[in-house]
Amino acid sequence: MNVAISSRTPQQALAALLDRYAPARLLLIGASEFPALDAFKQAHPDTLVAHAAPGALPAELAAQRFDLALVVDCLEHLPKREGLNLLGGIRNLNASRIAVLADLAASGWHQTDFYSLALQASERFQRDEQVLTLFTYDLLDYKQVPDWLNSRFWANPENFGKYWW
Repeated sequence: MNVAISSRTPQQALAALLDRYAPARLLLIGASEFPALDAFKQAHPDTLVAHAAPGALPAELAAQRFDLALVVDCLEHLPKREGLNLLGGIRNLNASRIAVLADLAASGWHQTDFYSLALQASERFQRDEQVLTLFTYDLLDYKQVPDWLNSRFWANPENFGKYWW
């Protein structure tokens, strides 16, 4: 599935994500900070921002939980296997929301690599020949509750919620 080119800039999209979730604890993984994060930190001085360089998380950060993890300017600097391990580990252990901004051509990744990690392509940005894609993951929106998962389809619907066995 291809996502159309967005009319916003990557900075605007990241700023919108930060405003939407307003994380109290933020994990930034990447080679450098970016203007949208600087503006967010000024507006929310009580937010804890932990920064890690591209690669495996340091032990003190790997043992913590964050409200949001941003991966910006990171995957282009890592071998694919390390990137897969990093994103999978963050998704499973460190954050229930992830946003990854990646240049697929420069990193050697494909959209299906992100889909395999349950990330969705949210927006694409183009400047000259460079195309950046924003992938997101939110545990709360990851999967829709199936229609069959309710009391109507239980063997004894009159007992739904009454007994714990």
